[in-house]
Amino acid sequence: MDPVTAPPAADDDDAMSLGDRVRNAVIWRSGSQILAQLVQWAATFLVIRILAPADYGLFAMCQVILTFMAMLNGYGLASGLIQRKTITKREVQQLFGMLILLNVGLAAAQFLLAPLASAYYRQPIVGQMLRVQALLYLTTPFIALPYALLSRSMDFRHQAKANITASIASATAALGAALYGLGVWTLVLAPIVLFSVRGAMMTWSARSLVWPSFDFRGAGTIARYGGVMAAGQLFWFLQSQADVFIAGRSFSPHMLGIYTTSLFLTQIFVSKFVPPLNEVAFSAYARMQAEPAAMARAFVRGVQVVMVVAMPFYMGLATTAEPLVLTVLGDKWRETAAVVHLLAFAMPFMTLQVLFTPASDARGRPGIGVQNGATGALILGAAFLVGVQWGPVGMAAAWIMAYPIYLGISAWRTLPIIGVRVRDIVGAIASPVLAAIVMGLVVTLVDRLLLPPLSPAPRLAILVAIGAGVYGLWLFAFARSMIRDLIALVRKKPVSVA
Repeated sequence: MDPVTAPPAADDDDAMSLGDRVRNAVIWRSGSQILAQLVQWAATFLVIRILAPADYGLFAMCQVILTFMAMLNGYGLASGLIQRKTITKREVQQLFGMLILLNVGLAAAQFLLAPLASAYYRQPIVGQMLRVQALLYLTTPFIALPYALLSRSMDFRHQAKANITASIASATAALGAALYGLGVWTLVLAPIVLFSVRGAMMTWSARSLVWPSFDFRGAGTIARYGGVMAAGQLFWFLQSQADVFIAGRSFSPHMLGIYTTSLFLTQIFVSKFVPPLNEVAFSAYARMQAEPAAMARAFVRGVQVVMVVAMPFYMGLATTAEPLVLTVLGDKWRETAAVVHLLAFAMPFMTLQVLFTPASDARGRPGIGVQNGATGALILGAAFLVGVQWGPVGMAAAWIMAYPIYLGISAWRTLPIIGVRVRDIVGAIASPVLAAIVMGLVVTLVDRLLLPPLSPAPRLAILVAIGAGVYGLWLFAFARSMIRDLIALVRKKPVSVA
């Protein structure tokens, strides 16, 4: 099979409308993400209970370096291949060659620069960890290339199988290493297993193991697009890692572990569930470039679907932070409850923000994402420099103060490009936002009335059940038409291209 013109896909894909293919892609990509995350979370929460907060603080210090390097690993080049209407076998070989050169160079650079990171954080083990983690870059070419080829055909079924298998392998390795007593090295081993298994399976599925070409003549278009995407990722790095970079110098590994684990809990939805939806959205938007009105409608509907799920999740975190932390993580993580409570209020703004980029990129305007990223880096970085003085709680407060400003500027810049008005977005999210607020008030009141005080697990179960009931009843009573539309969307076509 020619890996350029016919990546593996479902047999009936050719007969599907774009709407049906998007629905199929969402089911496979999001469904597999949920299953993979359930496997990983089961292991992750067990591992968190075994390891110490300081282990996660040390790992977070490494993640700053890894994230910085990852923005140069060539995924932007792969996105350029997805965005193009037609590609040739030579372009695929050139992309593979670019990916190999970039990632071998990144692995060497990280290995050599590891001592500088140790000196900055005053933690010698950070350098040792970074040198081992350099192996991650060697797997990237075997993930990014098949990802581009499979995404072009909107074949997320094979990606789903690879992700699920890799998650099971990684979770098994993490739990085994933690029980064996490897400590912080558990957090180094698990991603290496994850990336290696995913790369092997995706390469096999896409039949993308081609001979790389290092003759890059004529590859200027892909390289330029990838360069713009990398610039956007640079600013995303500055805003997403500025907090850990700043706090890592001031906090102890224990306190940094408290902060980053709080971030992990509150960002589960936006970092684990939204990205796969964005992958599907980008592929769909790229095929709707000639129909801007249809793209605008699809964007608004996508925002509504995401926020219907996101709002009760975030409000639930804010109102049940203490019993949730004590039930899931254990008493040694009690300090994270106050931080989770505050961070949850900032996450709806972040969720909306990350939905903008796929639409503007698909419109051929990746520079908008770069400008938004630069704005976020400036606003959030300044807020974190102030908030770090008050510890993890101060950092959480910085998120609450800075992110609404960042979102407002990004919306002003991006929505006209997509062809959407602010009032369209407000209308789409008003019902779930109001329902979540009511849910939060009722849950908080019930929690205060629970006498005598219950142990964490039954307290959490009662509050979750009441919250879910209130949210669902409110939508049923005051937003029934929206519920009907969403049910029809799931049963029929999630995107109208008419």
